[in-house]
Amino acid sequence: MDSTYIGFPAETVLVFVLLSVGAIVLDLYMHRDEKPISLKNAIMWSIFWVGIAFLFAGFLYFNHGLEVASLFVTGYALEKVLSIDNLFVIMAIFSWFSVPDKYRHRVLYWGIIGAIVFRGIFVVIGTSLLSLGPWVEMVFAGIVAWTAVMMLKSNDDSDEIEDYSQHIAYRSVKRLFPVWPKIKGHAFLIRQSDVDDELRKSENKDITIGRTTTATFYATPLLLCLAVVELSDVMFAFDSVPAVIAVSREPLIVYSAMMFAILGLRTLYFVLEAMKQYLIHLEKAVIFLLFFIAGKLALNSSSHLFHHDITISATTSLFVVVVALVIGVLASLFFPESVTEKENKSA
Repeated sequence: MDSTYIGFPAETVLVFVLLSVGAIVLDLYMHRDEKPISLKNAIMWSIFWVGIAFLFAGFLYFNHGLEVASLFVTGYALEKVLSIDNLFVIMAIFSWFSVPDKYRHRVLYWGIIGAIVFRGIFVVIGTSLLSLGPWVEMVFAGIVAWTAVMMLKSNDDSDEIEDYSQHIAYRSVKRLFPVWPKIKGHAFLIRQSDVDDELRKSENKDITIGRTTTATFYATPLLLCLAVVELSDVMFAFDSVPAVIAVSREPLIVYSAMMFAILGLRTLYFVLEAMKQYLIHLEKAVIFLLFFIAGKLALNSSSHLFHHDITISATTSLFVVVVALVIGVLASLFFPESVTEKENKSA
């Protein structure tokens, strides 16, 4: 069978596309109604997305062997774990914008679509850069290590609430559209006629709607929220893409692992939102994994530069990722932070 330019048979690429697109269509159909997602529903759909990922892993195992399947599972697990910190940021964004629960799934949907597109672009760029020489891996190692250091420093300021009105994405949207200050259904943009109707019904005649009172479209808080979520995810991708590339240089392995992990983030968000107070040590596991990946990248780079042949295998990487995740969860369950400790931190 002929292989694609990314090193896999066309059949493998087709299976990946059909499996991912089919799962997306099913997810959209099942969540077409605008209503909050229950914890039970979110858990079941999270299990569904994990099952889809492992179904593809099984296909890779039977058609390409254990090594390829192991690389995919390692990349998938790593992206899933690293995405947890990004989901906590999204929780803070939703809270600041006061987005109702029933509309969060819609914002997450478009956020995930953007993540899929940008991840594809970054994977192509990242894997292409690696062909320039082993020093690129060293640069990637520095990026990942820097992210881990920044996460360590931010732990001291975890109780501070960011003012997203100063976010570059927020200000960019305001330059393009006047802003209607209230959420109006699930709309990201509303027409001038809708604004006129709202103003006539409103008792508050001093509502500020932006730089002009006449415009074709007005941005709602949902669009501002989506813009902040999208840009935050793009910044996150600068860290996660090099981390997953450390597992494999094969674009299909990297992108499929990231995509299947990303597709399950919407439902995982609602699970984490309900359980975030119990997963207080999970971020420490994420920080550890970032340092581990930085070391793996540095070892790979120095192996090519100095020919010492000291590397970390895909099986070892998978073991480290899984063990770190399990320890983070178990530590959160057995060593929960007390209310008194939280109050002392905020005091």
